[in-house]
Amino acid sequence: MKINRLLSTAGLFFVLMTNLTFSQNNPLKDHVLFYSSFDGKITADIAVGDANIYTAENYKEAAKATIGLNDSNVVLAKEKGLSGDAIHFKEAKTSAIFYKAYKNVGYNNTSWSGTISFWLRLDPNKELAPHYCDPICITDSKWSDAGLWVDFTDHNPRQFRYGAMGDLAVWDPNNDSDEADWEKRTVTVNPSPFQSKTWTHVAMVFSKVNTKTKSEFKLYINGKLQGKIKDINDPFTWDPEEGKIMLGLGYIGFIDELSVLDIPLDADEVKSIYELKNGLKSVLNEEIDNEN
Repeated sequence: MKINRLLSTAGLFFVLMTNLTFSQNNPLKDHVLFYSSFDGKITADIAVGDANIYTAENYKEAAKATIGLNDSNVVLAKEKGLSGDAIHFKEAKTSAIFYKAYKNVGYNNTSWSGTISFWLRLDPNKELAPHYCDPICITDSKWSDAGLWVDFTDHNPRQFRYGAMGDLAVWDPNNDSDEADWEKRTVTVNPSPFQSKTWTHVAMVFSKVNTKTKSEFKLYINGKLQGKIKDINDPFTWDPEEGKIMLGLGYIGFIDELSVLDIPLDADEVKSIYELKNGLKSVLNEEIDNEN
């Protein structure tokens, strides 16, 4: 399995993950597929697949995407992160900013489970443009067709949702979905707890996707379970190499410490990550100090 790592970070991160262990038999280091600290760079620190970030005019033009942040409205914000730098979406935009999901999210067409962890900072009721926006959406197509996403609605006050929409041809074949169809596939947090001067941790947990059993999806905010999506078995059918970790669709605010694991974390494990107030780097720095 090809693993792209920045060598200076990889050795240190190994120290971190060796010591940040949830159980004797389940070290977290064995399950990190993707990690981007956004500290001094937008290339992922760890990536099982492609570590580069890409920019395209829009997602219809994704095949023409270029490496790097090539949108003046999306910048690396120095010392604005949870600890260190963060990525800042300054305006609602139309360009496509994404990492390639191939291998980086562990997609499997017969059994797919994992956790997506990240931090957001914004006041959604004051800073967002007046429409729906998705800080993160993972799909090979669009949010409504085999997509995992979180969004802010256009309600007043804004609601925050976790959506798990399987193949569109399965869950809404006639384009006539109703409120019950949506409620089965979303977790809604109303009102949302996000604030402009405080970082908020989000964990999207999913398990048993594409199996013959019913899938389950859980949303955690600041280490607390907000709700579950269960009793659905929609397939998520991807062209794996077309999968993308889409960032900042219509979003205005900060994103930091983006990571993807290949296991569904439980409540205690999510809380453990949340309680690292400065992110994974807080543990990393402790280990360096201990060695010295």
